[in-house]
Amino acid sequence: MHTVELLEAALALAGQLGYRTRQEWLDGRGGGCCEIHGRKWIFLDLALSAEEQLDQVLTALRAEPAITTAAMNDELRRLLGTRKSA
Repeated sequence: MHTVELLEAALALAGQLGYRTRQEWLDGRGGGCCEIHGRKWIFLDLALSAEEQLDQVLTALRAEPAITTAAMNDELRRLLGTRKSA
């Protein structure tokens, strides 16, 4: 699976887990996840490569407790370091 496809899958998974995503030109200075007024957000820096954006999303997902029971493809599961739930 290509990086852009993995990024799309990771963003879809984040959406299923309640994250909202905002893509902004941050000039390579930031991005990541946060909570604003009780809503979970992932800010992606459009100045970064697709691989770096994927890393931002994966970092947010790794901190999400519900990730262990979420449905996802095997490659995304491998990147996140999670196991299939029984």
